[in-house]
Amino acid sequence: MGAEIQGGGVHFRVWAPKRKQVEVVVEGGAGSLVALDAEAEGYYSGFAPGLGAGARYRYRLDGEGPYPDPASRFQPEGVHGPSEVVDPSTYSWSDAGWKGCGLRGQVLYELHVGTFTPEGTWDAAVDRLARLVELGVTVVEVMPVAEFAGEFGWGYDGVDLFAPYHVYGTPDAMRRFVDRAHSLGLAVILDVVYNHFGPDGAYFGAFSDSYLHGGRANDWGDALNFDGEDSGPVRQFFESNAGYWIDEFHLDGLRLDATHAIHDASPDHIVASLTRRAREAAGGRSIILFAENEAQDVSMIQPQSRGGCGVDAAWNDDFHHAARVAATGRAEAYYADYHGTPQELISAVKWGYLFQGQLVKWQQKRRGTYAIDLPAEQFLIYLENHDQVANSARGSRLKTLTSPGRYRALTALQLLSPQTPMLFQGQELGSEQPFLYFCDHHEELASAVREGRREELAGFASTTLPELREHLFDPAAESTFLASKLVEPADFREVQEFRLIHDLLKLRRDDPVFRAQDATKIHGAVIGPEAFVLRFFGDFPDCRLILINLGRDLYPAANTEPLLAPPPGQDWSVTWFSEHPTYGGSGIPPLEADQPWRAPGHSAVVFAPVPAPDRPHVAEMGSTEVQDYDVHPALRRRRRGGRP
Repeated sequence: MGAEIQGGGVHFRVWAPKRKQVEVVVEGGAGSLVALDAEAEGYYSGFAPGLGAGARYRYRLDGEGPYPDPASRFQPEGVHGPSEVVDPSTYSWSDAGWKGCGLRGQVLYELHVGTFTPEGTWDAAVDRLARLVELGVTVVEVMPVAEFAGEFGWGYDGVDLFAPYHVYGTPDAMRRFVDRAHSLGLAVILDVVYNHFGPDGAYFGAFSDSYLHGGRANDWGDALNFDGEDSGPVRQFFESNAGYWIDEFHLDGLRLDATHAIHDASPDHIVASLTRRAREAAGGRSIILFAENEAQDVSMIQPQSRGGCGVDAAWNDDFHHAARVAATGRAEAYYADYHGTPQELISAVKWGYLFQGQLVKWQQKRRGTYAIDLPAEQFLIYLENHDQVANSARGSRLKTLTSPGRYRALTALQLLSPQTPMLFQGQELGSEQPFLYFCDHHEELASAVREGRREELAGFASTTLPELREHLFDPAAESTFLASKLVEPADFREVQEFRLIHDLLKLRRDDPVFRAQDATKIHGAVIGPEAFVLRFFGDFPDCRLILINLGRDLYPAANTEPLLAPPPGQDWSVTWFSEHPTYGGSGIPPLEADQPWRAPGHSAVVFAPVPAPDRPHVAEMGSTEVQDYDVHPALRRRRRGGRP
């Protein structure tokens, strides 16, 4: 489907089974009509000699319209304007040596092109990529860019799924972004929406009634038709789209939005076929595919040989929700089932999903499926993402909702855990800019969006407070969009959060025990009301111990926990701690051998074993010496007559 440049002209093809006559309307000085011939299964095609890249066109259907091309590669005037012929072969790529990327070892960074820089364009974003490489990021995940209505928005209401959003730049500008990323060693994946069309500018119904499944609905309207009557061409359309981004833009993978809202009862689930098509389009390159699935259905990430869809990894909201409750103490709406306890955080690190088939009070149904046997890297974890920041009443960043110490400690937990970590734009800059929900619609639709947003937030009882309601941002206001623009400091290297994340990612990358990402070799224990330890076992005797205390100082820390014991002939040595002054911390008490441990509050401390100094063996001591060796030095001095 779409407009393809061929020798001496352009070939057009479109699926319009409800129409008897389909014509191409070429706009501009060379305006003309090109009648298309009917093919099997409701397709129409034809050749227009003399046309080339840059020509603008639309389709006239039985004299109605004209309408943009459903497979348009570019909409320079927006969703209601003409489509533009694009020749993807003219871009000169410089990434011939790029081999793609696999899942293990990756660190993701989610960004929104429109707010990532003041300019909000691909070309401006290119200049920020070197900072991400220096930070330790390996994969950039771009929020949806398929053409949507208005001058700003999140991108989840796309309607021209093959056309990069014109406000961000041309298709070649997007290619330059990917090309530059590859030259820096960064992979790029794209968030794609295959569960609904946006409410403004979706002209698919003019071509066929079969794009939507009228008998099914999701949170955004009628579901797409992947298993009903005439669903074959619909499936082909979306499969082609998945391959298109990988092929023509050299992308390294996709993030599939809200797969729980993709309804398909056919034997070959559309997500499985999308996955195969994307991998075929990559050829010899490795790509990675992520799924958002609120139901936590592990079939999404199980191999197709075992009846799954073959996606590489899934977003894990459970980790975020438990960490956020631990950080803030607030448990409204969908946080109601979480307690933020040490055990929840241990279990999230050890087992991935917390809900694997248990009843969820918030939804009053079972949620999740058995995932205990899945590798840790298949779970994507985060402290912030676009949804979770924007779903707070004021679009507040987590660092503004908790203490600095707790925030640093939880950042350490996330970035040293064996799961695949993701950062959200601005985290590394210590940004306190909100990230809000914004969309640019005509007033009738904008009014409906405002009301829908209020209803959505009403699950958080605190947002219904009249005193707060009047301070909520208007999602349709340009000021809401502008307030979400990321502000970059003059020297990002001096930002404490940048140093914190940089050092943690370096530790994750360089330390073989953390780099292993093996949850089967991690054990945890609760040692206080808000304190716990995680022990990462490597090749004996190598191991690492992380002590996290989100509450008050513990003194003495529990000594009855075996995980606290160093390996034979070793002592623990502090290798990293979150309260280092470099990160804005206020220090921790020194670790003294043979002394009770003090677990400092609001902190994370990483220990590694080192050879212990020689100590007298009990068998070589006299009875008095043994008694002295087994007591606190202050008491030992008192017993010998010294000052207490």
